[in-house]
Amino acid sequence: MDIVGFLKSQFICHLLICYIFIVSGLIINFIQLFTLILWPINKQLFRRINCRLAYCISSQMVMLLEWWSGTDCTLYTDPESYHKYGKENAIVILNHNFEIDFLCGWNFCERFGVLGSSKVLAKKELSYMPIIGWMWYFLEIVFCKRKWEEDRKTVVQKLLNLRDYPENFWFLIHCEGTRFTEQKHQISMQVAEAKGLPKLKYHLLPRTKGFAVTVQCLRNVVSAVYDSTLNFRNNENPTLLGVLNGKKYHADLYVRRIPLEDVPEDEQECSTWLHKLYQEKDAFQEEYYRTGTYPEVPIIPPRRPWTLLNWLFWALLLLYPLFKLLINMINSGSSLTLASFAFVIIIASVGVRWMIGVTEINKGSTYGNNDNKQKQK
Repeated sequence: MDIVGFLKSQFICHLLICYIFIVSGLIINFIQLFTLILWPINKQLFRRINCRLAYCISSQMVMLLEWWSGTDCTLYTDPESYHKYGKENAIVILNHNFEIDFLCGWNFCERFGVLGSSKVLAKKELSYMPIIGWMWYFLEIVFCKRKWEEDRKTVVQKLLNLRDYPENFWFLIHCEGTRFTEQKHQISMQVAEAKGLPKLKYHLLPRTKGFAVTVQCLRNVVSAVYDSTLNFRNNENPTLLGVLNGKKYHADLYVRRIPLEDVPEDEQECSTWLHKLYQEKDAFQEEYYRTGTYPEVPIIPPRRPWTLLNWLFWALLLLYPLFKLLINMINSGSSLTLASFAFVIIIASVGVRWMIGVTEINKGSTYGNNDNKQKQK
């Protein structure tokens, strides 16, 4: 076994990666807290600084995908559209089938230089998660409780606040509202039948109100909708734990650029448009399962070095004091000190496993499962 393979197989290696992410993440969260004093003085400077600080956190996750696991991502798109990516604001619609689809979305953002400023419509519970959730708070991420009557006013205000954002941003929205499972799909198709809507084979029915409001609030700020469909070759079912273990996957991402002026302004017409879009996404999925490829030209965007350099910076900064502390504790010979250190390591391991568990499909949201919540919003 080569040295890299040996290291990847070791539990201590996982702990070191998690240690760097957790400690650096908390340090950055702490710095972000102090940037709040800039908000009333210079809001745009506050935003620019927090884009860079957020990049220091999210790029570590992308580093694991790109450099640690070596996962490849092939982009299928129109070459004319390709040259516009990263140079305009966009709403990104992504299917929600895999545990690491968010990570592949971040990878897409990173390849085109908008990772630090990327936005998402996320469930409120994530705002309480240390590191990523707190980072998102300072990025002005739009959080919702997924009860539209309560969410509408808050979502509209948050979206309107982005109209003067100083950086190019992509706003990611999972219109299905939750990850695809067979149980949720069965319930969703029952709703489709009750409402007289065309059934989907590979997606849940899109929840149209959030998308319509996003389009209304960001019109004339956002240039296009990027309709994105993600799949993995060889019927792989990738997991975040697999990425942490260094397992390599191969993702295929199909992206269509749709000018925002082609999306209807009227809410009902926009809803009809989105349902039609998901029927087309279903057809693309069908073609991929049949042929193993998407339409358009396959392109592999160049991998940038910044995610790796950022991780190496934090590794050099944080590993030296850790090793020095460990050596001092061993030399002290104190059983209590060593037991305390082991306890901290165990707690850190459990904490990381909990954060990974949030992404797992079998531990995901029950949103859409309950019969009394079948009404689509």
